[in-house]
Amino acid sequence: MDWDTALGAFKAYLEIERAYSPRTTEVYLRDVVALRTHLVEKRGKDVPLARLSAIEIRSQLAALHGENGPATISRKLSSVRAFCRFLVKRGVMAGNPGAAIRGPKKPRGLPRALDVDDAFRLVEAPVHTGKTSARKLSVNEEARHGMLRLRDAAMMELIYSTGLRVSEACGLDITDLDRSRYNTPLVLVRHGKGNKSREVPLGGKADEAVNTYLAVRKALGAQDAALFVNAQGVRLTPRSVQRMVKRWTIAGGIHALATPHGLRHSFATHLLDEGVDLRAIQELLGHASLSSTQIYTKVSLDHLMKVYDDAHPRAKKI
Repeated sequence: MDWDTALGAFKAYLEIERAYSPRTTEVYLRDVVALRTHLVEKRGKDVPLARLSAIEIRSQLAALHGENGPATISRKLSSVRAFCRFLVKRGVMAGNPGAAIRGPKKPRGLPRALDVDDAFRLVEAPVHTGKTSARKLSVNEEARHGMLRLRDAAMMELIYSTGLRVSEACGLDITDLDRSRYNTPLVLVRHGKGNKSREVPLGGKADEAVNTYLAVRKALGAQDAALFVNAQGVRLTPRSVQRMVKRWTIAGGIHALATPHGLRHSFATHLLDEGVDLRAIQELLGHASLSSTQIYTKVSLDHLMKVYDDAHPRAKKI
């Protein structure tokens, strides 16, 4: 099998068998093509796939040092490993040459969470800060801006209430809201990370905001089952939500850096601060491993130590 055939088959595998999004598939393919390009530049021709070895892969990784950070290099290595794993399954390779290669050690950054007051100010900003346009609006424009503010409030309340990833929130359909089984409404996340589903409670304030938005959703020209739609009536994108959060951070006078993922971090950190079990937070966040959730214990401990240092009369150094 040559490279072009292998890349085409790999693309179909990612899209159909793995059910990856077009964006994720594009990243995998780009990383593998980068390896191919590097080897062609180095050797003057394609390296036969059956002869691709760890030496060639390490050669590309070495060339990336100084140009890319540890996280990017690790991602590229992961893409190449997946490609080689696919070729082993297809009988093109006898073994995966990337399996034994260790990626660079990545510094583990702490999640950037808002404090409770800033989180409240952010999710309430669309309702409390008035107009979003400096120019004079017509009656129809003002009505439409009002509906979009209700949508923005519902989106941010939902992420802060449930801890959903922004892609998960954008992927929700109206039918993913379940108010029939329990006193507390549930949100069904059908396509979480790794294509895993889970159910997450929707808090009272978020449920109220979502209901208020639903009353005007059709007036925005919603064209399908998507819960959150843009001004053209089609499903809202994660990039649009990132811009939304940035806009309302400024409008709400919030000086902390806020992002949709920051609201997710805030959800987890604030639950942990109130004594919620780490395993429960793991389930709510949709983490496959508890180690991914344990980073919040460090965030919470930092907060606890700051409170202690500020408050205890014998904590300050003389």
